[in-house]
Amino acid sequence: AESKQNTDGTVEGGEDESTEDSVMQLELSAFRAKWMSELQPSACEQTGFSKTADLKRKQELAKEKKARELFLKAVEEEQNGAVYEGFLENNENDGEIDDLLAYFQQQLTLGDATMKLCEPESDTSQVHISALPFEVLMYIFRWVVSCDLDLRALEQLSLVCRGFYICARDPEIWRSACLRVWGRSCTKMLPFLSWREMFLERPRVRFDGVYISKTSYIRQGEESLDGFYRAWHQVEYYRYLRFFPDGQVIMLTTPEDPLATVPRLRSKNPRIDSTLFGHYRLSQDTDNQTKVYVVVSKRKEEKVADYQRSRFCRRNPVPEGERSFHVGLQLSSGGCQRFSKLVWIHHSCYITYRSTGETVVTAFDVDKMYTPLFFARVKSYTAFSEHPL
Repeated sequence: AESKQNTDGTVEGGEDESTEDSVMQLELSAFRAKWMSELQPSACEQTGFSKTADLKRKQELAKEKKARELFLKAVEEEQNGAVYEGFLENNENDGEIDDLLAYFQQQLTLGDATMKLCEPESDTSQVHISALPFEVLMYIFRWVVSCDLDLRALEQLSLVCRGFYICARDPEIWRSACLRVWGRSCTKMLPFLSWREMFLERPRVRFDGVYISKTSYIRQGEESLDGFYRAWHQVEYYRYLRFFPDGQVIMLTTPEDPLATVPRLRSKNPRIDSTLFGHYRLSQDTDNQTKVYVVVSKRKEEKVADYQRSRFCRRNPVPEGERSFHVGLQLSSGGCQRFSKLVWIHHSCYITYRSTGETVVTAFDVDKMYTPLFFARVKSYTAFSEHPL
């Protein structure tokens, strides 16, 4: 009987413990179910979220498609030789481009208002450029533009990623470039919508190359000794004009081929004897035509006086005159390139005698011998940066 009671007691105790465990498991399962239901959105919310996500995804795909079309069109223009026209393809859709820029800024802005310009594509032990502060990165971009105003390199750099696209549209960079070109005459960007649009649309000379003209004519030679024939000679020569952003200009007239001459005009001090140095200015007259006025002359060289060369014969030096050439050119667009043509409108020579102070002006007739100068881009001119913008 005692063994029965112990057995029954043990059985009853085990049933009570198993019942309590099952109740706790049920309560825990109910709590988990309620917790999961609170974490998961409702069916309506989930449907609304999916619709919003689909709409946002469609908008992103549409914008990416539009950006791809504009990029391919710009590449096509660039391959055809119209570099700046490729950059200006976006001007017809200013509103869309502004939205694209705002869209990039929104995508690259985090919750704590910290700009996240770019991310490394793969894990690397080296320091990525995204780790640099925004100010340092903008300083690098100013080095890319450099003191030569190579805005073409800046536009190419904007194609790397969205962050670089935003940096390349920084208004301060384009404003500094406009001030370097036009000075005080561009304190206001009206009627343009942005400094970038002013730089691309407003007429100006280009600095990433050289303006070249080729002149050829036939002249009669001397008669032969027997008088049987008279030779005719074909004469060819080139004129070169190289402009710099600081207002300086160099001019060269030579029969040498451009392949041999153009590389020597990279610096402001080419070692060519016939080079003329001077300055230029842009002027927009009432006829809405942009003119370029150039004043060049030969650099003064210190010469030893004649009386110092000889101990026995001392003669007074012959009075010499200082010569300067004044050139007027009209800026226009030729072919597919913008601001790539300079047409002669004036050419004169000023001779000032030191002894009397008298100035003699000789004006040349601008005829068919003054062929227009056309721009040719030279990659080596902007291959290195000496100073930032």
